[in-house]
Amino acid sequence: MRAFRNIALTIVLSIAFTSIASTTHADWPSWRGADNSGSIHQGTYPSAINEETIRWKTPLPGKGCSTPIVVNETIYVTAPENGNDSLLSVDWQGKINWTTSFGPEVKGKHRNGSGSNASPVSDGKAIYVYFKSGTFAAVEPDGSIRWQTNIVERFGKDTLFWDHGTSPVLTDQYAVLARMHKGESWVAAFDKKTGELAWKVARNYEVPVECDHGYTSPLVIQHGGKEALLVWGAEHVTVHNAEDGSTLWSCGGFNPESNKLWPAIAMPVIVDGVAVIAFGRNDRKLPLMFGVKLNGSGDVTTTNHIWQRDDISTFVPSPVAYRGRVYLVRDRGEVECIDPATGKTIWTDTLPKGRSSYYASPLIANGMLYAAREDGVLFVASVKDDEFKLLSENEMGEPVIGSPVPEQNNILIRGEKHLYCVQAPTSQP
Repeated sequence: MRAFRNIALTIVLSIAFTSIASTTHADWPSWRGADNSGSIHQGTYPSAINEETIRWKTPLPGKGCSTPIVVNETIYVTAPENGNDSLLSVDWQGKINWTTSFGPEVKGKHRNGSGSNASPVSDGKAIYVYFKSGTFAAVEPDGSIRWQTNIVERFGKDTLFWDHGTSPVLTDQYAVLARMHKGESWVAAFDKKTGELAWKVARNYEVPVECDHGYTSPLVIQHGGKEALLVWGAEHVTVHNAEDGSTLWSCGGFNPESNKLWPAIAMPVIVDGVAVIAFGRNDRKLPLMFGVKLNGSGDVTTTNHIWQRDDISTFVPSPVAYRGRVYLVRDRGEVECIDPATGKTIWTDTLPKGRSSYYASPLIANGMLYAAREDGVLFVASVKDDEFKLLSENEMGEPVIGSPVPEQNNILIRGEKHLYCVQAPTSQP
């Protein structure tokens, strides 16, 4: 009996320890988090950014617009150093452990663009990076290069009007990239260990000018009980078999009036089998937003659209999924909470007005909304209990285009010149 009690106590303690560990330390291995929601449910996070809450501030070697990731208490962020595409490893105290450089940087064209727009992604065994120059590489945790290739040299230049935005994603076997532009568009998988091309499938659609330009990243999902990739762009959502890239499911019908100059920028979010797609030109007062069921197979264009709105959307910032709802921070600071099943607004509010727009995607960390405006003003608001309450307006002193990242009760903020780590003060309720 005593042995049974000891075993039971060990199991209980093990469960408790695992629960505590998952609450205090959960990796953020890609730019929208492990589940692509842009949110986290646990932790205590800062309601303001000031001398009391900034743990550290580390200078970055050059302008980059990517979002940092966190794996095993190490932060990885891309930036140019001495004119070269580079990956930086930063420890939990803000010290740069190592910098791995690749080929020459190709600088961004847009004022909020850079050669380091794509965010890293990691499976804990390697870090995968992609740059505007075409450099695509896998890097070991010690900074050594596992493999490196160049997408532009192999498949030609992209024809995007603006700087690339798509980040690599990881399946069980592959590092996956999507290229969507005028010309040959595709989704391709590369062996994570060797970098060898495993499969590459065409993804070409006849659409109006610029509507074939995609800046979104694939989402790794489960479809029919198997690992799959969801891709949004060129007025279509497609689902591909992760093993060979074959198209399992597709849905069109997102631009019924054939409007021009509608690229795909905001990422979809998925809640309970419904993909919420932000489209149109919210920046030009031409918003469109859709709810699409992800069940079935083949072409589901005529069957799987469940709602559509033409009064709200977002052009650049991606929506957040949190506790069964979807939140938008629209391009000019309007905040919307919607029911993903029906598309109906639950509540709406507005952040303080400014001359600048929003390019960073928002984060929700245990009911705290973080929204960075391009001019470097970062707002913190509570969205708990279906109530919006602005908590603080914070001047970072430099543009912020990367999205805020939560980790161990801290918020990481990537500015144009610095990486910040902000924590809640002990006196904060």
